Amino acid sequence: MDDANQLKDEGNKHFQAGEIEKAIECYTNAIKVCKDKTLLAVIYRNRSACFLKKESYANAASDASKAIDVDAADIKALYRRCQALEKLGKLDMAFKDVQRCATLEPKNKTFLETLRRLGAEIQAKLKTTFSTDSRVQNMFDILFDEEMDKDKKEKAANNLIVLSREDAGAERIFQNNGVPLLLNMIDTGKPEMIVAAVRTLSGMCTGHKARAMAIVNMVGVDKICSIMALDNEEIALATSNLFQCINDSLTGADTREYGKEAALVLDAAKDLKTILLALLEMIANKNVSGYGRDQALNLLSKNVPRSNKKNPDYSRTLFTIDHGLKKILKVCGQVPELPDQLPLTENSQMIASVLLNKLYDDLTCDPERDNFREICDQYIKSKIDPNNMDKTLHAVNTISGLLQGPFDVGNALVGHQGVMEMMVALCGSEREVDQMVAVEALIHSSTKMSRASFIITNGVSLLKDIYKKTTNEKIKIRALVGLCKLGSAGGDDYSLRQFAEGSTEKLAKQCRKWLCNPKIDAKTRKWAIEGLAYLTNDADVKDDFVEDELALKAMFDLAKSTDKTIIYAVACTLVNCTNSYEKKEILPELVQLAKFSKQHVPEQHPKDKKDFIEKRVKRLLKAGVISALAVMVKADSSILTDKTKEMLARVFLALSADPKDRGIIVAQGGGKALIPLALEGTDAGKGKACHALAKIAAVSNPTIAFPGERVYEVVRPLVSLLHTDKEGAQNYEALRGLTNLAAYSEKLRSKIVKEKALPEIENLMFEENEKIRLAATECMCNLVTSKEVQERYLEDGNDKLKLLVLLCGEDDDKIQIAAAGALAMITAAQKKLCTKMTLVTVQWLEILQRLCLHSNPKIQHRGLVIVYNMLDSDNNELAKKLIESELLEILTVIGKAEDNPKRQDPIDAARTCLVKAMDLGLIKPFSTPS
Repeated sequence: MDDANQLKDEGNKHFQAGEIEKAIECYTNAIKVCKDKTLLAVIYRNRSACFLKKESYANAASDASKAIDVDAADIKALYRRCQALEKLGKLDMAFKDVQRCATLEPKNKTFLETLRRLGAEIQAKLKTTFSTDSRVQNMFDILFDEEMDKDKKEKAANNLIVLSREDAGAERIFQNNGVPLLLNMIDTGKPEMIVAAVRTLSGMCTGHKARAMAIVNMVGVDKICSIMALDNEEIALATSNLFQCINDSLTGADTREYGKEAALVLDAAKDLKTILLALLEMIANKNVSGYGRDQALNLLSKNVPRSNKKNPDYSRTLFTIDHGLKKILKVCGQVPELPDQLPLTENSQMIASVLLNKLYDDLTCDPERDNFREICDQYIKSKIDPNNMDKTLHAVNTISGLLQGPFDVGNALVGHQGVMEMMVALCGSEREVDQMVAVEALIHSSTKMSRASFIITNGVSLLKDIYKKTTNEKIKIRALVGLCKLGSAGGDDYSLRQFAEGSTEKLAKQCRKWLCNPKIDAKTRKWAIEGLAYLTNDADVKDDFVEDELALKAMFDLAKSTDKTIIYAVACTLVNCTNSYEKKEILPELVQLAKFSKQHVPEQHPKDKKDFIEKRVKRLLKAGVISALAVMVKADSSILTDKTKEMLARVFLALSADPKDRGIIVAQGGGKALIPLALEGTDAGKGKACHALAKIAAVSNPTIAFPGERVYEVVRPLVSLLHTDKEGAQNYEALRGLTNLAAYSEKLRSKIVKEKALPEIENLMFEENEKIRLAATECMCNLVTSKEVQERYLEDGNDKLKLLVLLCGEDDDKIQIAAAGALAMITAAQKKLCTKMTLVTVQWLEILQRLCLHSNPKIQHRGLVIVYNMLDSDNNELAKKLIESELLEILTVIGKAEDNPKRQDPIDAARTCLVKAMDLGLIKPFSTPS
């Protein structure tokens, strides 16, 4: 102990003499021999002062902390740690220490001055840290730091993307040398860095024309194309999105007022033309990956043809046909099995066919269509070479692509002299690839039976011959699909079967066998589904197919795969199995007339009746059809055409017919999958999807069926079904769905009002059909709790309140419950409506008395609540009028009744009314004479 004290004193002397090293040595030796905690704290505190002098701030803070551990109120140790922490840049921790010092000695000017100074420094540091410029620079520093760990880099990249999506953030990135830094990120060649940089550029280009044009010129269209050409799906998709953001900003998505800058900013035609030419160049470029090619085709498909045919400008379509049609045809003609072909994905050729169809469909006159056909014709002729089989195969495959796109163009080419003969000759070739390409072309050319007479005449025998002779499964399965197509020419007309009884079932059985064989490659198994898409027109085939759970699951697994070209065939098969195709209504009189004149009369197969369809639907649901549909809906827009969307919507509607099945649909994500189908596609498809949504919304918990913000997206599709031109069933289901949503939250009620549903609901409250009238009244009953709806009832010059009062006088109990419920709630919320109610119709008192005398306790209770609201409306004249009428006698009779669990609500309500009347001095309590 004495040694420790002595060493401490020596240390103090050295310190005072400025001999800091010697002082540290004495204190260190003292610490080694000291046993007393209090003395040890003093020695640590003193050594801390030495370290401060030596600017060894980490050691100073450590020694001061050890002293504070012994005595938390050691003011010298606290201040020394504060000084050390400040020098280490830990201002917040230093501030806490000096705050404790100032608390212990409130009048110490040194502590107060340090407290003020540190507070100001912390504020300045926070301001700097959180300023956008600093954040931007900080993020780039992290991303370019090779030693920084992966998580921090990922976080910095995500923060940069988020920042770019805010206008202020995007501008700061742009102003702070952001574009060159983002290009540096791209040049690292690291996929995650490239994706982050491209997504940041997308955010910066969104909705800002001037900035988008500047970025296009700084980065360069060729550079962006070279990024999209990389063999990485995520990078290609991100770069495609960047092009789309640029296109949207340059074509009118930017609504800013530029003033004097307008002349400089608004002329984007040159940039748009450059981008279009660059995308067309990518299509036929060998150095572009399959993913990049797909995205280039997708961008063209989305932005070149008009989305609205009323727009007179289709110059981009004409320009694309002149400069790029041959390049698109080149993609269609690729035969992956041959050497020296363009890199493709399994979806590339289907996307190219869809683009061809959109371009042809966008043309407005015959000379333009003739030009399109002429370019295709010249291209095919240039490729047909009897001495070069590979070139000829390219020509045949191009025709296949056209047959899957603008069929009329492809069909005209097939009809040219020598083309069909060439296809037939290829079928007899020894090379597998020749046979495959030729058989596929035959299949596609027999799509429209009315225009494929050559195939019907010669095709069956040819395909049967190939099917029997070939030992190659790939050829066999394709030949079988051709037979399936020809065999289904009669559709679902039982009397128009092309093949003998049982033949189609044999073909279907073989298709199912191939479909379930995992040893066969996915591309070949896909053709088995193509075959079933045609054969399932036959009711026997579809009935057998849904009983084969393994085949169903194999089809659903393929539908979920990356090859999205299969979606159309799966959708066709499901439409056939659920009988959800468009059916023409046949009048019995016309049937008799047709029979009399010996005309063909379509016949329904016995297994196409309702009970068989219901069984098939149950089997499909059990096999997991909903999860497959949910994946199919997410496919790329170029492959998921409006026609395919319509078919998927039809299937969903058929599957949701039975309320008991709707829980399964919700559980497997069907509710979420229906929303995009209800918002985009053909009018018929959107209508079917909206109807299916309404069925689900009517019986499901909205938060489970449509989680998160999706529930608000459901409102508009349901409101669209309320129009008078829609079917009664659609009106009814939509009203039930909206009733359920309106009961859920004020935000949803507000959304329903904003979508202008109120006038439509009120119209349907007048509907002759009692079910629709009831559903509309129940919907309004749930909506009246909304302030916006109440305000509309308060407005003058409408019959909203009158309609509600009159509906309370209806004979139907359910309508009365809904209408009286709405009236009870709205008069409780808005006292002025109690007076207004007496002015809208002279029948109000009679209707009110009928409600209060009703035998149904629910209706009676609602009537009595309305009476109470009127008594409580601050209108003494109205209250007096009610009590002077027969209502007092009614209230008295009900109120005096003995308690009865079945009628307790009306009894209690009547007693409450009587108490209110007594409070108002309108009646006196009954008292017995003393």
